[in-house]
Amino acid sequence: MGIDLPLLWAVIIGFGLMMYVIMDGFDLGIGILFPFVRDREERDVMINSVAPVWDGNETWLVLGGAALLAAFPLAYAVILSALYLPLMLMLAGLIWRGVAFEFRFKADESHKPFWDKAFIWGSYIATFSQGLALGAFINGFDVRDGAYAGGLFDWLSPFSLFTGIGMLVAYALLGTTWLVMKTEGRLQRHMRQLGRPITLAVLATIVILSLWTPFAHPDIAARWFALPNLFFFAPVPLLVVLATWLLLKTLASETHAAPFILSLALLFLGYSGLAISLWPNIIPPAISIWEAASPPQSLGFTLVGALFIIPFILAYTAWSYYVFRGKVKVGEGYH
Repeated sequence: MGIDLPLLWAVIIGFGLMMYVIMDGFDLGIGILFPFVRDREERDVMINSVAPVWDGNETWLVLGGAALLAAFPLAYAVILSALYLPLMLMLAGLIWRGVAFEFRFKADESHKPFWDKAFIWGSYIATFSQGLALGAFINGFDVRDGAYAGGLFDWLSPFSLFTGIGMLVAYALLGTTWLVMKTEGRLQRHMRQLGRPITLAVLATIVILSLWTPFAHPDIAARWFALPNLFFFAPVPLLVVLATWLLLKTLASETHAAPFILSLALLFLGYSGLAISLWPNIIPPAISIWEAASPPQSLGFTLVGALFIIPFILAYTAWSYYVFRGKVKVGEGYH
């Protein structure tokens, strides 16, 4: 029996996107949290907690985009055509945020407030744009004769606006729990306090999206609620409730790493719910991974390169996090 190359590539792309959400999510979350922290030294600690790793986190976004082009060129063409504006906004936000990240260390005191605001706006724009794109992707695309046939602003809808807000809340949760793990003292206590309402906001977002999506898309409702699927998928919402309860409990305790791990679990459960809703379509609502895939020869050739490079990315990522493990304190950091 041969290898199902489109399925393998879908797993690789899904893994890459999940790694991006996890790893760039918490440093975007730090920018989202900046308005809630006024102290200059505490803001420096927040930045220093991700300074050694933030730019490497975006490797996964590049990997996902390149893999989509190589393995599913039809999906690449349709999705980028349909989401041109939100993706351009996302890239502009990421670039502006990256510039602000570096310049705020080098600017004199009179210019630091400007770069702080730039870091905030870059983080909000990039995150909200990702949420807009996600909402539009779930809603699906108008495809005719192998090309996107919708309008320039079809991505803009009440649903996509809500997913944009939901993405801001989700990344804020990753940011707060990351800082609980990496900081101490007053800043850590502040993050624990912020973490509780943010956790409840994430749960509310998941509940609303879990109801809104099947009501708006009968095919997704049929997948979730038809028997025997209902019994197979029931553990997902139950695990969401359990992870939320444990997260609230650990935020109220003195544990450090557990809140971050549980926030990752909560986002992974949301990600898995999305995969269940859309599978196997890579261009919702009706084009599957097999219909959008490149020829088998192309998939096999590019797979060799992917399986060679991904272990290196995982290795240097793990090593960088290991080297810069531990708490970040006021007056210390990586400039």
